[in-house]
Amino acid sequence: MTPDQKFARYVKCSLIGFILIFVYYVIADIWLPVTPQARVYHSVVQIAPQVSGRVTSVLVTNNQAVKPGEILFEIDNSSYLLAYEQARLAYDDAKLLNQRLDTNIKVLEAQVSAAKAKQYEQKLLKNRGEKLFQQNSISEQNLESIRANFEASESSVIAFEAQLSEAVLARGDSGDDNLALRHAANELAKAELNLSYTKVRALSGGIVANLQLLDGAYASTGTPLLAIVANNADLVADFREKSLSKVSKGSLAKVVFDSRPGEVYDANIISFEAGVSDGQLSANGLLSTTETSNRWVRDAQRQRIHLQLSNNTLLKNMPSGARATVQLLPDSLFGQWLGIMQIRFISWLHYIY
Repeated sequence: MTPDQKFARYVKCSLIGFILIFVYYVIADIWLPVTPQARVYHSVVQIAPQVSGRVTSVLVTNNQAVKPGEILFEIDNSSYLLAYEQARLAYDDAKLLNQRLDTNIKVLEAQVSAAKAKQYEQKLLKNRGEKLFQQNSISEQNLESIRANFEASESSVIAFEAQLSEAVLARGDSGDDNLALRHAANELAKAELNLSYTKVRALSGGIVANLQLLDGAYASTGTPLLAIVANNADLVADFREKSLSKVSKGSLAKVVFDSRPGEVYDANIISFEAGVSDGQLSANGLLSTTETSNRWVRDAQRQRIHLQLSNNTLLKNMPSGARATVQLLPDSLFGQWLGIMQIRFISWLHYIY
């Protein structure tokens, strides 16, 4: 065989090999989809104080595991302690004021009773005086004086009853339903809550991350000062839309992590995301923007899926952002065998790159 014939044979073999690989890629992209665009995500909780003040002590360090309710750092509580004591004094004043009002009500009730007794006495004198006047036993002037005393006693009863009504209205409901007492109790609870906020606690368990806080720093309300990487983890993978046409929720998958080359893990699809940010419209009052591209074949849109490993504890021990490669498996046994061979080949490549 001449050198030209050998070269022609190499070219033919290369073309045949390229065509076979291309055909396999086209078929596998639909029936055996694989993507290196997969990551492990942990929920990250930003820790921000709910009150402002100077940080007096930081009780955790970077990469420290914390439990729910554990104190992370403390804020100077001097002003909040004074506010709490002031609220307690206001609450005690409200109770004392209610006691004074109760005493005043009792006094006014006694005065009303005395005024009514006086009124009854004057009424009897008035009736007797009118009878005596008819008998010409007393003068008209005496009768007018008796009537004036009776009217004065009536006015006295009305005045004391008005004062009693005003005192009862000022007192309000009795017990814990009293309006002034409820206002004072509300302010006391608010001050107590703000005092408790000076100890910033972890609301969920996880690992402390990006801690740049030192004693003496000023903490502002709502400004994040550190983050907690939660223990729960989520494995997501981005596939081209056509690659997901043959799979559904519950379909089997194989996963290879960059940090664990040569190891293949079983997984299954648990959900498909409803959309991506490119498909989100916002009502901002502007006209719609059309997509522009000079490319004849545009980039394929990717959709995200969520997977669950058979060994779910493995994800919890992985850092957030860990990369992975996901191989989706078809229902047929032969297709699954090809997919397993494909992902195992990729897992061996992870020893190189």
